[in-house]
Amino acid sequence: VQLQASGGGLVQAGGSLRLSCTASRPTGSYTVAWFRQAPGREREFVAGINRAGFYAYYDNSVRGRFIVSRDSAKTTVYLQMDSLRPEDTAVYYCAAADGRFNYPRLSGRFDYWGQGTQVTVSS
Repeated sequence: VQLQASGGGLVQAGGSLRLSCTASRPTGSYTVAWFRQAPGREREFVAGINRAGFYAYYDNSVRGRFIVSRDSAKTTVYLQMDSLRPEDTAVYYCAAADGRFNYPRLSGRFDYWGQGTQVTVSS
C-alpha cells in the first residue's frame, strides 16, 4: 500500500492544522499511525488508530490536543492538531502496520510509510 501525507504548513502557536494520510487502497486491515521527526531528534510516535477505527491511542505529549480518525472507506486517516506549540514543529509521517501487533508505537513495527509533511509552529 502507498501512503501520501499532506496538510502541513506554517501556523502560529495556539493554532490548528489537519493532516491527511491517503492510501492507494483501503487500509481496513492495518493500524495506521502518525510519527514525527524534528531536526536532530529521532522519529517518535504521535498517534495511532486501530483497524476498525474506533480505538485511538496517543503519546502523552499530544493527548488532549490531537485527534486521529479515519474515514468510513478506510482510505484516509486524519490528524487534527489543535493548540499547537513550537515544540510540535517537525516533519510528520504516516505509517501502516499489519495486524501482528496491538496498538504499535515502535517505528520498526510499521510496514508502509508515506513521505513526510512539514509542520512549523511559530512562537
